[in-house]
Amino acid sequence: MQYLVSVIHDSPTLATEEEMAAIGVFNDRMQAEGHWVFAGGLAQPGTATVIDNRGGEPLITDGPFLESKEYLAGFWIFEAPDLDVALELAAEGSRACNRKIEVRPFL
Repeated sequence: MQYLVSVIHDSPTLATEEEMAAIGVFNDRMQAEGHWVFAGGLAQPGTATVIDNRGGEPLITDGPFLESKEYLAGFWIFEAPDLDVALELAAEGSRACNRKIEVRPFL
């Protein structure tokens, strides 16, 4: 089963060099152990564009969808046999990137 592992951050700062090194080690291990599907970091929320095309014409708005102190800073997609394994991996990812993590299974 695949899981979306969201990295949640609450500061405008980017990862430090030490955090980036720890994330690299963690990513290498996820790939070696067969849990890695995909991952990526995201630009700051201020770079976002929201598009709403539900009303006949697209409404395009600069900035994030939600105004919040916390935001999605990046993500992993893990392959894991069950939620318990995904949670263990996510806990290690949280330590590596020094951020909160949310885990959600794909449907």
